[in-house]
Amino acid sequence: MTELSKVIELPKIPTREEFFARLNAEGVTLTYDDVRLRTGYSEVMPSNVDLSSKFSRRVPLKMPLVSAAMDTVTEYKLAIAMAKLGGLGIIHKNLTAEEQAAQVARVKLHLNGLIEGPITVRPDQTIEEVLNYKEKKDFGFHTFPVVDDENRLVGILTRNDFDFCDNISSRVGEVMTKELITVNEGTNIETAYQRMKCEKKKALPVIDDSGHLLGLYIFSDVQRIITKSSDLYNIDENNQLRVGAAIGVLDEAMERLKHLVRKGVDVVVIDTAHGDSKNVIETLKRIKIQYDVDVVVGNISEAMSAKSLCEVGADGIKVGQGPGSICTTRVIAGIGCPQITAVYNCAFVADQFEVPVCADGGVKYSGDVPIAIGAGAHSVMMGSVFAGTAETPGEVILYQGRRWKDYRGMGSLGAMQESQGSRDRYLQEKGKPLIPEGVEGIVPFKGPLSSVVEQYVGGLRAGMGYVGAADINELRTKTNFLQMTGAGQRESHPHNVTVTKEAPNYSETGGR
Repeated sequence: MTELSKVIELPKIPTREEFFARLNAEGVTLTYDDVRLRTGYSEVMPSNVDLSSKFSRRVPLKMPLVSAAMDTVTEYKLAIAMAKLGGLGIIHKNLTAEEQAAQVARVKLHLNGLIEGPITVRPDQTIEEVLNYKEKKDFGFHTFPVVDDENRLVGILTRNDFDFCDNISSRVGEVMTKELITVNEGTNIETAYQRMKCEKKKALPVIDDSGHLLGLYIFSDVQRIITKSSDLYNIDENNQLRVGAAIGVLDEAMERLKHLVRKGVDVVVIDTAHGDSKNVIETLKRIKIQYDVDVVVGNISEAMSAKSLCEVGADGIKVGQGPGSICTTRVIAGIGCPQITAVYNCAFVADQFEVPVCADGGVKYSGDVPIAIGAGAHSVMMGSVFAGTAETPGEVILYQGRRWKDYRGMGSLGAMQESQGSRDRYLQEKGKPLIPEGVEGIVPFKGPLSSVVEQYVGGLRAGMGYVGAADINELRTKTNFLQMTGAGQRESHPHNVTVTKEAPNYSETGGR
């Protein structure tokens, strides 16, 4: 027997289950900074890993990142950007039901092979009126079918018509294009694409035999679908971007849900600080009886809570009570389990019901994402990471020579004062003194969302390569953990050096 062929006895490595069982028995709970994933032999190249996962039973993800339902994070612009990157945005509920539904509609109609019921204008309106309406609604498109009082198509307004109009007091009927290329009801997307290419038209109205407007094909959207250039997008069976929305509980939630379902929302999130409560469970039961829509329920941090929600029909579980960077729930209310222990314990139960788990909050660095998934999460929800990007609500402000954007917790005093939705989320009764469970602040302006997601996805891919996980399910099930000391945490960061050039994915206070 040669030296190389000797049997080497290795120390026993506890499995993930043994690791967490020991900690649970000792009453020790851990968060992101307390652990790392063990590396091992790998044949997996980071560029080849499969990032597809799911947010709920029927809502898939092309990459396992979801944006938080916060009023300084997710409205339609960020939700569109998230879906186009393969993830999902959850539109916050500090809006009226009608406003929130309108935001959902904007996401659903952003990429659409056939727009049913497009926005129309009338021939007797002025160009100025149309421009004011477009600005008020913040429409990003420039094409408007022109219809008469009986919804018969009489013309179309395009960007060219606006650009070559010298007098905005002119009537639409005077400026519009009257020589129309149309297709009949039932024309499929392939035929519409070829017709638009042949006629060199970027908009193709669909009409019935009597000339009534039924829909509108837009060339850029149709081309993405036909050429498969939208394959990385998170789209539904109708080639529309996927989007979620947050709701509250009881009658308010049911009224809000009615508007959201009409606009085609893909998934709703019962968004509360304590998901394992009577009103949440009652709301979940009512929704499952009345609607065929996926319902993700949050937030929780205990295994028994996961069991309760799964048993009454939750299609997804959102885990995290107090880990967020602007959340003070744990220090104000004295509750909450550190995030990695919470995710593992809840996922351990939810897996038995085949219910996906989303790890919500606490992520600072890209390496936290593979750790959360390694603990059992199917997706990771982030607020502070995406806050400050170009697509978030609010204006860029200049402060001390740097650019910033506002960021606040949904339990902050400002959010509660402005919105009943925030008060309901934190069980604050009307007319009683407000007890904030979050703070308000500013974060550096980070540029486009895509650049931030690129770094976090890159970190996830690298982590999967190190542990040899070819897809998300392998990462969820084959990883083993190490517990770190404070010295180990310090060693993990740059040390004994003065950083002279910042990296795009690292800062001392958290990911960029």
